[in-house]
Formats: sequence, C-alpha cells, structure tokens
Amino acid sequence: MLECQSLDEVRQQIDSLDRQIVELLAARGGYVSQAARFKRDTDAVRAPQRVEQVIAKVRALAATVGASPEVVEQVYRAMIAAFIEAELAEHAALNTSA
Repeated sequence: MLECQSLDEVRQQIDSLDRQIVELLAARGGYVSQAARFKRDTDAVRAPQRVEQVIAKVRALAATVGASPEVVEQVYRAMIAAFIEAELAEHAALNTSA
C-alpha cells in the first residue's frame, strides 16, 4: 500500500482497487455459474455449511493480511448471498431446459 499525499491520490488508488475487485468478482461469478451445473438441487446451491467454511477461511485470511475480519465477513456474506441468488437462477434455467 502506498502512502498517499492527497485525497485525490487516495481516491485514485481506491478506483484502481475497485477495478481489480470488479474483475475478480466477474471471474468468481463465472465459476459460480459453472458450479450450478454440478449441483442436484437448490439445497446444494444454498450450501450453508460451505458458506460457513468460506466465512471461516476468509476471516482467518483477513487476520493474516491485516484486514478487519468483521468487515471481510460482512462483505463476503453479502457477496455470497448475491451469488447464491444468481446461481439459483442459473440452476433453475439449466433444469428447465434439460
């Protein structure tokens, strides 16, 4: 992380990170879409045990890289919920066309 000398510089750095985050979300979304093909029902899509595994993993990762585990958990819970909704739609579309 750079030591910024102005608010404009901070905002430029945040904008750069936002672009990377959105690119990574797009990649993650592609894998979520693929996962829908392998799940037999909506319970497998929701996968609450897997959600908790991911949350535990990213909280631990946050602690090792100096991020707030609480913030990371909140962001991941929101992100996972949105991806689950998208995957449910994908799963439904796959099963109606089969």
